[in-house]
Amino acid sequence: MGACCGKDNAEIIIYVKTGDKKNAGTDANVKIKLHDANGRTTGDLELDNFFRNDFESGQLDEFRIKDLKVKNFDGNVLKVEFWRDNAGLADDWYVEKIEVKNPKTDDIFVFPIFRWIKPDYHYLIEHLDTSLPQFDHHQDQRRLELESKRETYQVTQKVPDGPAQIKNMPADEAFSFDYKWDIVKRKLQLIATSKIVMFTAGRWESIQHLRNVYTKEVFCEPHGCTRWSNDLCFAGQRVASMNHSCIELCTKIPDKFGVTEELLKPYLEGQSLQKILDSKRMFIVDHTILAGLPCRKGFHSCVPMALFYVNNNKQLIPVAIQLNQDKGTDNPVFFPNDPPNVWMKAKMWFNNADANVHQSLTHLGFTHLLMEGVTVVTHRNLSQSHPVFKLLSPHFLYLIAINSRGLELLVSKNGWVDKTMNIGQEGMFALIARGIKKWRMNVEGTLPEDLKQRGVLDTNVLPGYHFRNDALLLYGAINKYVKKYVDLYYDSVDKITGDWEIQSWGAELTKEREKGGCGLEGVPSHGKFSSKEDLYLTLTSIIYTCSVAHASTNFPQYDEYAYPPNYPALLNGEPPKDKRPVEETELVSMLPDKPTTLDMMTVTKILSSRGTNSLGDFEVQYIFEPEACKVVDEFRADLAEISKVIKQRNKERNPPYPYLDPDIVPNSISI
Repeated sequence: MGACCGKDNAEIIIYVKTGDKKNAGTDANVKIKLHDANGRTTGDLELDNFFRNDFESGQLDEFRIKDLKVKNFDGNVLKVEFWRDNAGLADDWYVEKIEVKNPKTDDIFVFPIFRWIKPDYHYLIEHLDTSLPQFDHHQDQRRLELESKRETYQVTQKVPDGPAQIKNMPADEAFSFDYKWDIVKRKLQLIATSKIVMFTAGRWESIQHLRNVYTKEVFCEPHGCTRWSNDLCFAGQRVASMNHSCIELCTKIPDKFGVTEELLKPYLEGQSLQKILDSKRMFIVDHTILAGLPCRKGFHSCVPMALFYVNNNKQLIPVAIQLNQDKGTDNPVFFPNDPPNVWMKAKMWFNNADANVHQSLTHLGFTHLLMEGVTVVTHRNLSQSHPVFKLLSPHFLYLIAINSRGLELLVSKNGWVDKTMNIGQEGMFALIARGIKKWRMNVEGTLPEDLKQRGVLDTNVLPGYHFRNDALLLYGAINKYVKKYVDLYYDSVDKITGDWEIQSWGAELTKEREKGGCGLEGVPSHGKFSSKEDLYLTLTSIIYTCSVAHASTNFPQYDEYAYPPNYPALLNGEPPKDKRPVEETELVSMLPDKPTTLDMMTVTKILSSRGTNSLGDFEVQYIFEPEACKVVDEFRADLAEISKVIKQRNKERNPPYPYLDPDIVPNSISI
């Protein structure tokens, strides 16, 4: 905000912040009228600084009004009325906020706008502009604005039988600058900066040959290089890496898993299998959902299961892998005491399947795409003046833009997924469709319930489950934040049931996707919100998914994927059907070629970089009411304390798990 120098003879100072969006600035003529608490107005005031290009994108403009020409105007500005014409070559205008300062009292009155301003329409915005629709003094304006947004934000299904997405990306959602996630440009920059020149063609000669390609500056050696063959690290990928929500407590060995107590005996440290099961020390990952999934021509995948055991040192270790679902002579169970390369080959094929689940569901489907639909119906149903809109908006920043760009460049025909994953685009889309049918907001979208369903909510069970231990802290802080915020605006059930915008929003969250809704299962009261508890769960789920859930599944990608033996998204050949001896040359032949490896390295490097500010440090401030700002400040204080706890935990962890430190977690899915 501009500072005043010397004696101030202005009666009123008006500050206008034009938004930092593409084509947000305007050359149009702008006028404003101020209304005080006694019903008096200033009359029309033209906002124009001579010899200055006002209202440029991202710019804050100051207008000093020296003569209001109105008697007894008390300087307490209750609302502003402003409008523009369509003069100039670029008359579109996006306004973030208007502030009015009374120099005599130093009082500042804030008017959040966050709107594209249509020509010749008089906008009336009240001080702090936060209200439920039933209490809004300008309901016609609010209704007209929502009608306009419903035309702009329309739902479609871009993935066959998949989640709700935006039909056409509104200009409002576009990146306002040459965003670093221009994948083609960034790939070229990374390659040039790293001086890597040997990725032109061909296959790897050896495992060591592959390790030699990493550099100190750009493509630093990923963590997977040093731990890829280690069983402890393989187990750690289930609990402290990017696909962290598939492991479950095993209370009974499934009949389809061809293991017996005798076969497991060498790993159970002298204890009976039943005792291990009863003491909650056996865990399973079962990727049944992959059965029958299409693959790229010439490539194969498997549908594996694996058992993991917490040993006497409280370490999680793998004890058995079966690469397909049905027992048979051509579907052996692999064990750690098999020849090292035989066991390694089984682990690589397991991780190849795990990568399918991670990229399709844990990452893309259950964060990016699910939350895109939520973003669309939020814009369609909640006014910018609605407190819930203000709460959620920071967590939707760039989400639609990144999804539009990602589908276009990564999951398109012959795109990155088609080049670097066995299942390719067709298999990924089929898997997303399957997963979306199973996802429920009140279970998979609610961290404590998801952990409870998998038998791992108790932090005494499964030591070393770093994702759970850190994520629960963040989930708790978000839930506390949401509860305090909701309580400010809904002190009675009538205010919830009488809020037609929140009810309309709930209806579209649950409405069938084929009919223009999100089609979400597990929304409390099936979207007919009737209690604060309904809103607590829904809003916590959305904020958590857009921030914590996405961060946890996104940011470990370079360290895991960039060294293909560690976590191969693509493998050549077929999953083994026997335990014949395996030479290292065979393991090397399974790996992607050099250009495909480079594709994996560059894209995961880009994906692993942060796109927006840390959680709670909002790029755009939507909340201005003092009591609500206090709630935001308390949320930030809670996050700061959690950051200290996680940093301390990571001093004792080997390897550390930094991905859910609140300093690292962004507000939104913007990368």
